[in-house]
Amino acid sequence: MTDPGDGPAGNATRIHARGVPRQRHTSGSATSGSGASRSAPSRTGSRARPKAGAGGRRARPARRGGRILRTAAISLSALVLATSGVGWWFYEHLNGNLHSVPLTDGTGSDSAGKEKPDAFGRTPINLLVMGSDGRTDASDCKLGGGCSKTGVQSGSNADVEMVMHISADRSNATVMSIPRDTMTTVPACKDTETGMSTKGYTGMVNSALEYGPACQVATVHRLTGIPIDHFVKLDFSGVVKMSDAVGGVSACVDKDVYDTYSHLKLAEGTHTLKGVAALEFVRSRHGFGDGSDLGRTYSQHIFLSSMIRKFKSAGTLTDPTAVYHLADAATKALTVDTGLGSVRKLIGLAADVDKVPAKRITFTTMQTAPDPGDSNRLVPAATAQSLFATIADDRSLTSASGEKTAAASATAKATPTATASAIPAARIALTVENGTTVAGRASVVATALIDKGFSSGTTTGNAAGTTSRTTLTYGSGHKAEAQTAAKALGLPSSHLDQSGAAGTGLTLVIGTDWTSGTAYPATAPADTKAATVDAHAETADESKTCAKVSPYRTVELNGVAMTPSQAYRAATGTKDSAP
Repeated sequence: MTDPGDGPAGNATRIHARGVPRQRHTSGSATSGSGASRSAPSRTGSRARPKAGAGGRRARPARRGGRILRTAAISLSALVLATSGVGWWFYEHLNGNLHSVPLTDGTGSDSAGKEKPDAFGRTPINLLVMGSDGRTDASDCKLGGGCSKTGVQSGSNADVEMVMHISADRSNATVMSIPRDTMTTVPACKDTETGMSTKGYTGMVNSALEYGPACQVATVHRLTGIPIDHFVKLDFSGVVKMSDAVGGVSACVDKDVYDTYSHLKLAEGTHTLKGVAALEFVRSRHGFGDGSDLGRTYSQHIFLSSMIRKFKSAGTLTDPTAVYHLADAATKALTVDTGLGSVRKLIGLAADVDKVPAKRITFTTMQTAPDPGDSNRLVPAATAQSLFATIADDRSLTSASGEKTAAASATAKATPTATASAIPAARIALTVENGTTVAGRASVVATALIDKGFSSGTTTGNAAGTTSRTTLTYGSGHKAEAQTAAKALGLPSSHLDQSGAAGTGLTLVIGTDWTSGTAYPATAPADTKAATVDAHAETADESKTCAKVSPYRTVELNGVAMTPSQAYRAATGTKDSAP
């Protein structure tokens, strides 16, 4: 989700270390060399109660979270079963609220990746949570602004993107934010509902949503290598409805703040945010941190941590009326993949999340570095690969006590590479493209391939733009050749991408994760402590954390640049967002 200052096309300013704003480009636009075909501006087991012993002694009470979940289930059941007619209407009503689309529709069956079960046959869950900035109806236009000149718009960007990982044993979870300014490769996609399509391009990660939620899923999987099992999409009005349904969410700011773009105005201290105030808080970019999207991800983590604590606290889910309003608001607010397209499945997901203690839910933000081609944009930092691997390998960022974990075992096996096929290398030619800022990288790798016996027809060129992740793309019928090439290069199987057109050959795009050498760097499973270096990690039980108000002149009031705290003091005639 974005703020009115971003404008309908996603324009925004990024504040650098010295606090000097720089004008952004349009967020939905692709960089030079884009192959996009685009039109309008840019646009988520219950435990049985212990029985009494043989001597009549009462069993030890279940944990508090379990009682809450059971009470909520009883309350919901009471509503549903009050009468058969009303109960059936209620269930069908909630199912009818949900809008669902396939996880990989228009992107290819392998575009989201696949989970690997652990030794006990259990699999983790990776859920992509998307917050849409779309002004696709009058309600969102009123809440989001920016429609006075354009009117209701047809497109949207995923200005909030979080990968939520729930471990296979349901003992821990990680929520990783991806800043919307991150540059990456968007694969070939088609939104089967709108007909919008692209042949693929290099652009901001959030722009993929214009081609449908499945395209956004495919883009995030390609960027991170993390398999995505499900997605949940929420719009402006959805945030308002959800925060009202839970009775508000507690959040703290460390100084007075007035973000003149999102309209968030709060005095220093703790506030209960409801409705529009909650939306203003999670959308505020200029109010926190350095005024960039990074600061916004940190404040969103504070908000979501508080919401999780409220869900797990007594009283929130024990009132049947409150449960009904929450269920009604949630199902109306969400677009989900078909794998979550029923109330029963959403309840199952909620139960899995409820099993994880707050102290073992880690919120973190993908590490980033300035894009060498555009200082207003970001690329994943080298350390981000460690965080991606930790999540993909289902390793916790916290110990059982809730502390951050120490280094992983030095004897851990390296990330598996692709299995070579029986096709001789001499019959395989590749197109090798340089997606780094290092001159001559494509020629170095292509020469190494030819020296290994690959066809002399292997060619080189430049990629459409800088990319953070090395990928080997191939068309249908060429998987065996791709596996042979990947094996020779030491390239992990997660970097293979069958998104080329039918009959097309192999294209190796070298990313900034491979800037030297002729063999892809072997990546041992990440040190889980190192995985969070510069990633701003904190757990959901940290109730005393306040959002850090920006000390820079990131906002304007009456044409004068000032800090959010200065703007608060100057705007005496503007009412605070919350008491």
